[in-house]
Amino acid sequence: MLRSSKGARRRKRALRIFFATDVHGSDRCFRKFLAAARIYQADALVLGGDIAGKGLVPVLAENGSLTAEVRGEPVTVPADEAERLNDEINRLGFYPVRMEAEEIVALEDDPAAVERLFREEIVNQVRGWCELAGERLDPSVRCVITPGNDDPLEIDAVLKAAERIECPEAELCELGPVLMASLGDVTPTPWNTDREYSEDELGARIAAIMDQVPAGHPSVVNFHCPPYSSGLDTAPELDETLKPVIRGGRPSFVPVGSRAVREAIRRYQPVVGLHGHIHESRGAQKIGNTLCLNPGSDYTADLLRGAVVDIAEDGSYLDFLLTAG
Repeated sequence: MLRSSKGARRRKRALRIFFATDVHGSDRCFRKFLAAARIYQADALVLGGDIAGKGLVPVLAENGSLTAEVRGEPVTVPADEAERLNDEINRLGFYPVRMEAEEIVALEDDPAAVERLFREEIVNQVRGWCELAGERLDPSVRCVITPGNDDPLEIDAVLKAAERIECPEAELCELGPVLMASLGDVTPTPWNTDREYSEDELGARIAAIMDQVPAGHPSVVNFHCPPYSSGLDTAPELDETLKPVIRGGRPSFVPVGSRAVREAIRRYQPVVGLHGHIHESRGAQKIGNTLCLNPGSDYTADLLRGAVVDIAEDGSYLDFLLTAG
C-alpha cells in the first residue's frame, strides 16, 4: 500500500500510526477515524485536536414539524425526519439542540448561558465518543486523542478518565519504538480560544516536554500548531473584521503557523511531526530531517483526511501516505 523509501526494505516496520485532526464534532468523521484502524491495519490511532464542534443550532419543535437554521437559511422538516436534520446540522460542525420558543428567546439574551450549554454538548459528545471507541476498537489498537485550541479545557478530564482512550496532553507517551510528545496549544488567533500562547510561551511549553526525551531516543511530535512558513500553515489573510483580504483581485494567503514550533523541530529533530489547525494546508514537508505532515480537514463534506505513517524498529521513519475517505 505504501511506497518504499530508499533502504526501507532493509528495515522492519514496528509501528503504523493513523493520524487525523480537526474533525470539529463530526460524528461520521469520528466513526471513520475508528474504522481506520482496521482499514489501514494501524497499530495506533492518533486524533490530534479540534475535536469539538463549532456551535449550537436550536431546533424548534412546533405543530408536528422541526425548524432550524441550516447554512444561514431556515429549514422546516416533519418531526419524523429529526435524524436527517440532526445529521445535516452535525455535518457542518454544529450541535442540534431541541428547544421551546421561549428557551430560544431567553438564550438570545444570555450569551453566558449559551456558552455553558455549548460546552456541555461538547463534553457529552466526547464522553459518547470515548464509549464508542471502547465498543469498536480491537484491544490491541492504541487510541490517542489530544485536544486543540478549539477544544474547551473541560474535555481534558473526560479524555483522561476514559478507559479506552489515552490523552497524553503536554506529556510524553511511549508509542512502540518512539516517544510521542503532544501539545494542542497554538499562537494567538482572532477567535481567542482556550489554548493560545505567545511564541515565547509556546516555545517554553514545548521545551518542557521535549527536554525530557533522552538523548538519541527517536521521537514523534503531535503538535496541533504547524511550523511557520512550512507550507502546512497557509491560510486566507483576514482583515480587522475577519473578512478575507483580496489583493490583485484574488484572495491573499499567508503563513499563520508558529515560529516556536518550527524552531523546536529544528532543535529537537523528531522523526515525524504531526500537525493540524489549518484545514486548507494538506501536505508533507521536510524541516531538516523531520517529515512534517498536515492531513488537512474536510469534515463538512463527511470526508476524513488522514495520514498513515510507518515507523521502523529503530524508530526511524519508513514511509507515509495521505488518505481521504
